Amino acid sequence: MLYDPMLVQPMRDELTRLGVQELRTAEEVEEALSGSEGTALVVVNSVCGCAARNARPAVALALEHNTQPGAVVTVFAGQDIEATAQAREYFAGFRPSSPSIGLLRDGDVVFMLERHQIEGREAADIAEDLEGAFDQFCTAA
Repeated sequence: MLYDPMLVQPMRDELTRLGVQELRTAEEVEEALSGSEGTALVVVNSVCGCAARNARPAVALALEHNTQPGAVVTVFAGQDIEATAQAREYFAGFRPSSPSIGLLRDGDVVFMLERHQIEGREAADIAEDLEGAFDQFCTAA
């Protein structure tokens, strides 16, 4: 379902103003993730108020952590359909979920937060999960 761009833009901006790279086409996803070495955080953004409203601030908090992924990218479910589908190809073994946040290492998913693990939780708690994954799978800056 496509939503009014005026509604969606502030939700996009909430991540891109942090320096998160927005991927809007399947080709951009492939360019960013195909054959990538190191770690990449992939945020599947969403208009879902119940879960995404805490997922985006959680990402912001986690990006203040000392240990960081090498790349941080986002696709927007329900808006950038092909980009989202392509990003989800990297989430082998996980059902489509939005919002969701996956951490890839050398192109393979090593950590995943699905909607049911985000929904109803505070941003600080979600960020703590992300920071734990960063500590486990990423190199300290």
